[in-house]
Amino acid sequence: MSAKGKLHFIGVVEKAGEEESIVRIFQDFCAGLKDVEGFSHLVILYWFHHRDNKKERGTLLVTPKKHALNVEIGVFASRSPSRPNLIGLCVVELLKLEGCKLAVRGLDALEGSPIVDLKPYLPRADSFPNARVPDWTLRGPAT
Repeated sequence: MSAKGKLHFIGVVEKAGEEESIVRIFQDFCAGLKDVEGFSHLVILYWFHHRDNKKERGTLLVTPKKHALNVEIGVFASRSPSRPNLIGLCVVELLKLEGCKLAVRGLDALEGSPIVDLKPYLPRADSFPNARVPDWTLRGPAT
């Protein structure tokens, strides 16, 4: 199978903080922020840039570090940053938009992380209160 497609980073995490992070969208993509301030929350897709090497991309089995259980699972059953495609996902609260900069709360990306995409969080489409998860995911801190 031939791999088609080209990824364009649209921005970068300028500041990563517990209470507030700053995401700068590059000027070429800034027009795409029109009307984003109407949403209280956004889905941010970002690149695990510190893991961009052959070893981390070859990871298929992981032991979730933030959970009390010591169990090996498949990478696709985890939120591990080591994976074949280094895409991270996080739902954040949008605090403010100034020009091409977003101030957000709850971002788990590191400073310097490239931004892959932004999407609005839509509760009717993105929230499934009765979703089923394995018991081990109920232990440890929120991810």
